[in-house]
Amino acid sequence: MIRNKKSIGYILVSLFILSCQASKDQHSATDSFLPMQIGNLWYINAQSHTEIKDTVRIDNKLFYKFYSLVGGDASSTMYLRIDEHNRLIEGYPDNPSIIYTRADFSAKKGDKFFTSGEKNENDNEVTVVQKSDQEITFSFDPIYHPNLKGHPTLVKYIKGKGWADKYQKIKINGVVYQE
Repeated sequence: MIRNKKSIGYILVSLFILSCQASKDQHSATDSFLPMQIGNLWYINAQSHTEIKDTVRIDNKLFYKFYSLVGGDASSTMYLRIDEHNRLIEGYPDNPSIIYTRADFSAKKGDKFFTSGEKNENDNEVTVVQKSDQEITFSFDPIYHPNLKGHPTLVKYIKGKGWADKYQKIKINGVVYQE
């Protein structure tokens, strides 16, 4: 009988720890400008959507594998993580020494940073053009590209949902949002 009470105690403690972890994960999803969990989905239509499919370690750091179908016939895969400084980092399993900073969620309006700092055609000067508690918008200007310099692209994130675009549905940590 005593052995059973100890077993029940261990089970209850384990369940408590797991429930705390689940609450922590759920809380971090609502606090993040790009929540990352396998199964998260940003869906425009059957021909255009992005889903987190898997995780991978690059240089011993955990990255999430984002698979996108674009226009029904093109696809891309990105490996993203949010680092300890609240920056959205893109990495490459086949070349771990190359990383790009896609966003700095801790930055203030007007702050600037570069995606790679390499000063080549793929490097962008990024400016935070709008920030509130719920949204942040970045302007990407490829200032080292001879034809694209001065033609910035805006990327907006919504806290708890990720990219701001015209999605039919967004699924974050199992919760579906219909737009």
